[in-house]
Amino acid sequence: MNDKYYELTITLNPNFVETIADVVSGITDDGIEITDNAVIVRSENELSELKVELEELMSEYIEKLDIKFGLEQKENSDWISAYKNSIEPIEAGAFYIHPSWYEPKENKLNIMIDPALAFGSGHHATTASCLEMISRYAKSSDRVADIGCGSGILGLACKKLGVSSVELCDTDPLAVESAKENFERNGEKFDKLWEGSSDKAQGSYDLVIANIIADVLVWIAKDLKKITNPNGLLVLSGILDKKESLVLESYKDLTLKDRILKDEWVTLVYTKETNAK
Repeated sequence: MNDKYYELTITLNPNFVETIADVVSGITDDGIEITDNAVIVRSENELSELKVELEELMSEYIEKLDIKFGLEQKENSDWISAYKNSIEPIEAGAFYIHPSWYEPKENKLNIMIDPALAFGSGHHATTASCLEMISRYAKSSDRVADIGCGSGILGLACKKLGVSSVELCDTDPLAVESAKENFERNGEKFDKLWEGSSDKAQGSYDLVIANIIADVLVWIAKDLKKITNPNGLLVLSGILDKKESLVLESYKDLTLKDRILKDEWVTLVYTKETNAK
C-alpha cells in the first residue's frame, strides 16, 4: 500500500449528485463515494488527468449545477478499512441489510451488500424507504421490475419475500454487473437482467420499482405506466421533497396509495387502477 492517496471531490447541486456519479463511474474504475452534495473519487494513482477530463466534459454545466472540483493528496491511513468500520448494518421493513463483515440476524430477511461505487447499500433514505414499501406491498404472486437497479438490493428484497419473478435493469453496465454479483452472493436468482431502461422491458409487471431521481422519473413516466399492470403498484423514489410536485404532476392519472418522507427524500406508491388512462 502506498503512503499517499489522491482524493478528487466534486461538489454540486444535490439534485444531480447521482447523475454526475453515473458519469464519473463511466470513465474511471477508481472507488467512488457519494454524499448528499458531492461525488468523491479516491485512488492511489494521481487524479489530475481525470479532473481535467471531467472539467471539460461538464464545462457547460459547471455554473448551472454549481460544480466545484477539489483535488488533494492525503496520507494513506488505510481509508478502505476506515470506511468499512464506518458502515453498520441497518434494518428497513422486514430486512436486515449488512456488509459481509457482519453476521446475519435472526428473524429478519438478511441481505448482504458491501458498499461499492454509487450503488445502493440500504443506507440512503431512498433505498431504506423503498425497502419499507416492498415490505408492505410485495406479494408472492407478483412479477416485479426494478428499473435503475444499482446494486440490485431492491430486487433482492423482493426475491427474499418470495415473489414470483424479478427482472432488473440499469443504464450503467457497472451497476448491471454489481446486481449480478450481489444476487450470486445472496444465493438468489433473477429472471432477467439487462443494460438499459424501462423502454426495453417486455410485457408488464404487478410491481414496478424505480429508485432514480425526480427528473428521470418525469422523463420515463410514460414507459413506467405502460409496463405496470392494471391494478398493479408503482413505487417511485429518489425524489427530493422540493421536486415532488413535478413527479405528482406527471403521475396524476394514477392513484397515490402511500408516501414516505425521510431526510428530505420522498418515496411514493401509486396504484394503476383499471380506469387509469
